[in-house]
Amino acid sequence: MAEAVASGDVSASEMLEAAIERSEAGEPKLNAMTLRWFDEARSIAAESPGGPFGGVPFLLKDLWIQYAGQGRTDGNVALAANPPISAVDSVLTTRFKAAGLVTYGRTASPEMGSIPVTESHAHGDTRNPWDTSRSPGGSSGGAAAAVAAGYLPMAHATDGGGSIRIPAAFCGLVGLKPSQGRITMQGHGIENGLGVDGFVTRSVRDTARLLDAVHGPGVGDTVAAPAPTRPYVDELANPPGPLKIGMLDVHPFGSELHAECQAAVRNAAATLEAMGHHVEVAHPASMDNSELTSRFMAMWFAGRRMGVANMGRAIGRDLTEDEVEPQNWVMSEQANSMSAYDYADALAAVAQYRRDTQQWWADGWDLLLTPTMAGIPPKIGELTAKPGDPMAGVAKAIDLCPFTPPFNTTGQPAISLPLHWSADGLPIGVQLVAAYGRDDLLISVAAQLEQATPWDDRHPDISD
Repeated sequence: MAEAVASGDVSASEMLEAAIERSEAGEPKLNAMTLRWFDEARSIAAESPGGPFGGVPFLLKDLWIQYAGQGRTDGNVALAANPPISAVDSVLTTRFKAAGLVTYGRTASPEMGSIPVTESHAHGDTRNPWDTSRSPGGSSGGAAAAVAAGYLPMAHATDGGGSIRIPAAFCGLVGLKPSQGRITMQGHGIENGLGVDGFVTRSVRDTARLLDAVHGPGVGDTVAAPAPTRPYVDELANPPGPLKIGMLDVHPFGSELHAECQAAVRNAAATLEAMGHHVEVAHPASMDNSELTSRFMAMWFAGRRMGVANMGRAIGRDLTEDEVEPQNWVMSEQANSMSAYDYADALAAVAQYRRDTQQWWADGWDLLLTPTMAGIPPKIGELTAKPGDPMAGVAKAIDLCPFTPPFNTTGQPAISLPLHWSADGLPIGVQLVAAYGRDDLLISVAAQLEQATPWDDRHPDISD
């Protein structure tokens, strides 16, 4: 698309109008967008932006990230009623603009991005284009649904516990969670050491090129990932030598792993073996420690409390209980009852977990191969709060998502690839995890897998 604009085959304005038309046609069915700023985008497109993605339409996730002159809702009813307008851009926004991307709105997220489905009181349910009775996942579900449905080729996403990889897996996309500190979060307003920014795309090439365009630290970042030795796009044509890869093909906490998810990871292992890599059943023992979850939740609860406060600051007053979704209000209130010791203990547990887990790579393993998810895309409503039980969805989510949160905790890069489809046509993602800072290795191996098991001919049918 960028090449077509640069060559003059099509203008940036024409490209934008095509994306808007496609989006508006799909929205009654998918509900992937929350805010539209078409006129702003038309003004930018008319100026024929340059950069590696000059004229390519783009969407920002409706969570925390700032875009000067435009609003955000964070999936919350109070903010949605009167979206607060940002005075400045987040640094990542400036990089998206410099890359030539033409942002024409925001994509749906659950409130504060706290659950792995995209359903909110503020905006309703976002649906999976492969099966609209099911969720596209979350919290970047609006981004994934929009890209999978062909509104646009890629979209901004974030990941605090799997929120890039989960919707990528459920929507048949490439979803890279970069190393912590690879992309600055300067200007977002919420930084807890778990979340990272990124994007969902349809190809490893687009992931590599967009990462080249936006990576790097910002002023005041306390963590900065090691700089790459060459452009990430160069990794596409530079397959690594034989790698030592561990495979985890069961649920780490002893729960049931869906047969399609198990088949997906075992098929991927066979493909990697055929490429000359060594794959054996092995994984960090720390991943089996379910006790960490209860200690980690102190940080998660504190994050919800910070989120409620952040949204209140955005509109100039405290939010009330009826303006916050039940599970988030309960977690926020739980944070109010915690002690400073509880939070410090959680930080200590996370630090020890990070060291224990990363030691596995230090001991000689190159990659870990897992399913991205323990199950197929859930039906709409399965993971949300229930009357009298606001945490019902959260409990189910923990069981569905055992493979993604560990690497937010450790800060390692991880990528979900659409390597498998179920018998009834649902995408099933497979996850690869590298040592901290080795985003380059993930892109290199992902490119190998994309060539061996291509997915570019697969599209959901949204013709009606």
